[in-house]
This record gives sequence, structure tokens and C-alpha cells, in this order.
Amino acid sequence: MSELILHHYPQSPFAEKARLLLGFKGLSWHSVPVPPMLPKPDLTALTGGYRKTPVLQVGADIYCDTALIARRLEQEKAAPALFPRGHEITTQAFAAWADSVVFHHAVSLVFQPESVAVRFARLPPDVLKAFVADRVALFSGGTANKIPPELARHQWPAIMLRLEQQLQHESGDFLFGEASIADFALAHVMWFLKATPVTAPLVDEYPAVVAWLGRVLGFGHGTASDISAEQALEIARNATPAPLPDEVFVDPNGFKAGQQVTIAATDYGVDPIAGELLFAGREELILRRTDERGGIVHVHFPRFGFRLQAQ
Repeated sequence: MSELILHHYPQSPFAEKARLLLGFKGLSWHSVPVPPMLPKPDLTALTGGYRKTPVLQVGADIYCDTALIARRLEQEKAAPALFPRGHEITTQAFAAWADSVVFHHAVSLVFQPESVAVRFARLPPDVLKAFVADRVALFSGGTANKIPPELARHQWPAIMLRLEQQLQHESGDFLFGEASIADFALAHVMWFLKATPVTAPLVDEYPAVVAWLGRVLGFGHGTASDISAEQALEIARNATPAPLPDEVFVDPNGFKAGQQVTIAATDYGVDPIAGELLFAGREELILRRTDERGGIVHVHFPRFGFRLQAQ
């Protein structure tokens, strides 16, 4: 098994998703703390400027976006499966909906003034101001439109009723019988809302959802041990990137290995990452980057939700 390193911070909902995936797989991993807002110089040395959290490092291979991290963990340990056979499209489509539609509703609800006052009560005013400004920048420039709080409050009961009904009618303990990527993509959103008494009732009013959430969180986070950012950088410098996938595929827009390109998320956190395109497959894109601190690294992105452009 490879040495897994998760770059994350405790309050990040998508980091919680990744931690739960590691727990579901029963994996051991190293934990590296990252700042919740820019600048992130140690992480930038590995990613080239990817803005979102978390990031998974395996030696000199850097995996961005939890959708791709889930696929990498499936390669690491096949069972229990995140993508149950025969339900791949159902679970992944649901996960994409939860990570986008449900998550963006939750962001709007969490960042309403009453919730912010409680969630960030211990932060000095200048730090809170900087954090809010960072989040405004994070959600600017992409396709993810901010949902007005009144609209989020208006639509939230419909979302939760559908989830409650699904869980009441499903014969198993999870959304689609056995646990899958769908459960973890939804659980981190509910976990995010449960963090304060202001937003927790938005979840707690639905007993089947609450019981299901307890089962998903019960998978835990696996076995984590702390290492420093410098140690993670040293591991990357001393490692050789994994062999490229052997998939044969012609990119529909004509991109070829060896081109200088940028890759950027399309929804939010759209800062472009520059490098040499090594691989463009049906699901995955890989850039080669060189950094004086991180050495030669391969940075991996999912194709879906990311834009590939020539420099």
C-alpha cells in the first residue's frame, strides 16, 4: 500500500468527506494542516496554486478534488467499494448533485449573519473580515452562482423531504442500500450544517436523515498520524511519480501530451494551474510541474468539472 498524505484543515466540509472516505476504506494516512485561506505556500509548491481543500498526496503524485480522490482511494483498496457494481451511474450522479446543489444551499445557509456570528465567534474581527473576503474570491469567476439566503431557506425543506423519503423507503442502512460515494458526498454537507445550533435544526428536523448521518459518521477517519508540510515536501522531492495510465484515448479537443496547458475548476476556485500535459483520459487529467521545494510532481485532476486550455 502507498503512503497517503491528506492536506486539509479540520473545519473544511470537503476535507471531512475525504477523511470519511479514508475511514470507510480503513486506511492509515498522514495528516498535514493547511491554512483555511490564502496564502498556502507549502501546498502551492505541490499543486501550483490549486485553491480548494483537501488535496491528497501519494509520493510525488498530487490529487485534486474529492471526486478524483475517491477514485484514487478505490485503487488503493478495492473493498469496501465506493462505486458498487451496477450502481455506478446512480451513486456518482447523486454524489455530483450533493456536492453541488445541496452543498451550495448549505453554504448560503451557513454564511447568513446569525450563523456566521456563532460559527466564527472566537475569530478577531480582522481575521473574520479576511476570511469572508477570501471566500468571496473563492466563489467568484466560475459557474457556481451564489444562492440568496431567502431562496436557500425556501428550497431547503424540499431537498430534505426527498432525502427523508429516500431513507425511509430504502431497505438498507444507506441511501442506495449499501454505503457508497453517494453517502459521503451528502454526509459532509449535513456535517457542515450540524456544526452550530443555528443551522443544526435544518438537519435535526428529519429523523431518518439524522439516523443515517450517524451511521455514515460512524465510519470514522481511519488511522491518522501528523507530519509537517516540510516533511510532505521532502517526500515529494524524493519520490518518483507513478507510471501514467495506459488508457488509449484521443482528446475531443485535440490536446496532446507534451503541450503546455492550464487546468482550472469551472465552478469555483477557478485559479488556473500551469504545467506540461502528460495525460488526458476520459476521467483524469495529469500535469507535470517542477518546483524547487516540491521537485517534479504529477498533479491529477478530474476531467469533469475542470477546464483544459492551451497556454
